[in-house]
Amino acid sequence: MTVLSAELKQKLATPLKIGNFEVKSRVLQSPLSGVTDLVFRRLVRRHAPESMMYTEMVNATGLHYVKELPQIMEVDNNERPISIQLFDCRPDFLAEAAEMAVKEGADTVDINMGCPVNKITKNGGGSSLLRQPELAGEIVNKVVKAVPVPVTVKTRIGWNNQEINILEFAKRMEDAGAQMLTLHGRTRAQGYNGPARWEWIGKVKEILSIPVIANGDIFSVDAAIRCLEETGADGVMCSRGTLGYPFLVGEIDYFLKNGVEKVAPTAVEKLECAKEHLQALWEYKGDRGIRQARKHMTWYAKGFPGAGELRGQLAKVETVEQGCDLIDKVIENLALVN
Repeated sequence: MTVLSAELKQKLATPLKIGNFEVKSRVLQSPLSGVTDLVFRRLVRRHAPESMMYTEMVNATGLHYVKELPQIMEVDNNERPISIQLFDCRPDFLAEAAEMAVKEGADTVDINMGCPVNKITKNGGGSSLLRQPELAGEIVNKVVKAVPVPVTVKTRIGWNNQEINILEFAKRMEDAGAQMLTLHGRTRAQGYNGPARWEWIGKVKEILSIPVIANGDIFSVDAAIRCLEETGADGVMCSRGTLGYPFLVGEIDYFLKNGVEKVAPTAVEKLECAKEHLQALWEYKGDRGIRQARKHMTWYAKGFPGAGELRGQLAKVETVEQGCDLIDKVIENLALVN
């Protein structure tokens, strides 16, 4: 286990200041499309009550034309601190959407400028804004003027290896009024392949006065500490490491605050969490929730005897009872083994 340096320990003991808003944790849960709904956030928050959570990203153009806000914008009054993430390339629509987000209870508004998915970038959103820095700056400026809460940006280091422009881009975001920058240490072309290039996060931290949050390859407490030490970042954001493991944000937060590791959940505890996740998604979304739960349950099913077979079965469940029965049988077998 990497040990916190005295300097880093002192820094991380203070609240994270995002403009005029304070967060008592330096560990954030990343917005993840199709994942970070109200149900998932509640599971994460159980172990990380003071961490900032993010909704799934919301299409600002879509909001402009709807009469009712989408379910993915729903925020529980008890789940603060909470940020609503928006994406688009139209400054006016994003400003309008930001106003809606604040009415829904968002403590900050985050603008996605990092999503690498084609259906997002081909319409000018996500990481395609790295190629349009002037427009990106206009967006931030417009949104900042529209809402009374801090506006933040999540982005990547560049479009590809030939177009790593994050230093200029990040400074432009700060100058436009962004109060925090979260940086995923990969290019758009990398997607999620290859190691995250944390060195670029460190370079950005050196030139900005606003908080810089490190993102990419934060899969463990040890990785989080190494990243913070190497980059000097003001905090870390967990993404894929929380898939099937909503304990991670809390584990990192606990270590940063206490200097010791929490005891990791057992396979049985993780499977019990999977059952709870399935039940809650069904109660929240009905049959659609069961379909969405399939991927979550397969993420939980790893690291124990019979996990592969269970994953295949969970990927096809049609009811809550079916899913719970499958998991219960494995839990019984694990109890016999142990």
